[in-house]
Amino acid sequence: MNSVKSSVTRATVEPLPANITSVQPGGGFCYQVELAWGRWRRWWLQTFRKTYVRRMADCRRGDNRGAPHAILDPRDLKFCRNLCTAHWEAADDRFAWRDLIPFARWGLCELFLMSGTLLAVTVALAFWHWWAAMPTAVVLVLIVWFFRDPPRRIPADANLLLSPADGKVVELTPLDDHPFVGGPALRIGIFLSIFNVHVNRSPLTAKVVKLNYSPGKFLNAMDPESAILNENMWIGLEQEAAPHRKLVVRQIAGLIARRIVCPLRPGDVLKAGEHCGMIKLGSRTELIVPATGLRLEVKIGQMVHAGCDILARYPTEESLG
Repeated sequence: MNSVKSSVTRATVEPLPANITSVQPGGGFCYQVELAWGRWRRWWLQTFRKTYVRRMADCRRGDNRGAPHAILDPRDLKFCRNLCTAHWEAADDRFAWRDLIPFARWGLCELFLMSGTLLAVTVALAFWHWWAAMPTAVVLVLIVWFFRDPPRRIPADANLLLSPADGKVVELTPLDDHPFVGGPALRIGIFLSIFNVHVNRSPLTAKVVKLNYSPGKFLNAMDPESAILNENMWIGLEQEAAPHRKLVVRQIAGLIARRIVCPLRPGDVLKAGEHCGMIKLGSRTELIVPATGLRLEVKIGQMVHAGCDILARYPTEESLG
């Protein structure tokens, strides 16, 4: 068994492509609002809170080269975390508490702007007549519901493939040969409606070895053509545990979802079930995995939940030996 392990060649980590210029390469109105807020906040800190800026600079780790703006504190990494190695240790991150909020951190701006506007309209309509406020109240609840990010209980087994997304399994397609996987593969397609959680999670403990962003159309995610023509982020992973299988997660935009978030940079090591991105509003997520030895645990039409539901499993090392 040791000789088999030693013969496995690990994948070469490829540089980040030039067209990935932020964790949300498709841009968007709310994205521009957050960038504008960041510019004002950094000016205010550099002008009126110089002591704070120096203190945060002293405890910053890594390198801020590659970032499109100054990195004064952890908030400045929200949209450029994949472009530099700057970071703060947990004890020095004064904003880590935001990860405890049960809403997707990448969607907080959309949540505040959309829900704030809808709340104001709902209250105004309610003063006129309560029934007039019902339509906007329903939309308000849906917006808040959409951006939720509930905690998940992650199974502890290196041979499991966990669902990378919440939604319905709509495709199980065998592939004769996949160039990245390196042999026969299985493509598992998951459709995310506007009612599903839209945070993506890693299907297993793996290293990010390649990323590819493709701008494209915004067809309905239920349309088979959407998997080919729509804007998408292609994430190439390599399993950390032997035999170091290669697999792919694809985030695909949909008719309504036009903003893909992927904060990963090549070389990152993700734990099973760890957050690896988000697709804002209805969309599709694909998982392409080696077919050899794979035991499928789901079927077409089954509902799954990211990070906790098992899509498939591989044999243990003992059975391989």
